[in-house]
Amino acid sequence: MSSRLTIIVAATKSNGIGQNSKLPWRLAKEMAYFARVTTNAPAGVSNAVIMGRNTWESIPTKFRPLKSRVNIVVSRNASFDVGPARLEGSLEAAITRMKAEEPQVSRGFIIGGASLYAESLALPSSSSVGFVDRILLTRILSPTFDECDVFMPDFLDGTNDGWERAAHDALEAWVGFEVAEGVQEENGVKYEFQMWVRQS
Repeated sequence: MSSRLTIIVAATKSNGIGQNSKLPWRLAKEMAYFARVTTNAPAGVSNAVIMGRNTWESIPTKFRPLKSRVNIVVSRNASFDVGPARLEGSLEAAITRMKAEEPQVSRGFIIGGASLYAESLALPSSSSVGFVDRILLTRILSPTFDECDVFMPDFLDGTNDGWERAAHDALEAWVGFEVAEGVQEENGVKYEFQMWVRQS
């Protein structure tokens, strides 16, 4: 299991990702993309999704845990009930748990929320635990969703040097399937599938 981690997130141009503990948009095709990316793994192994407690609780009960993936929930509440998912008290413990899975996990995804995105982005490339070197970003272009009350860190603010947007064919090669290119529109929302990579 590599120490390299991937963030997967849908965010507005101002990095809004949520409102009232829910997604502010309903995008079936975008959700299908998320499911396929995080599920797609070589035969005999699976991927892992690491999330905070609020993200876990935002998933409808009938879809928990996310199927065909190792679900790891980070919460300081050791008695928090996550059913058949794994519970760990910190991001570092979750990553360590993921690396110890049998059979071995193929890819590890950080799927939210804001504090876990921030914490994982802050891990240095020298970290023995893990390092985020890829962000699969669904950029919500319009509307602006100004009512968002949860935001992910602005990884392009100039302080996190080394991020570069990959070409679309590189995105497709990494996820392993064809991805719609350019601006998409669904339910009046315009968005684009992007991949950003950081050199270690």
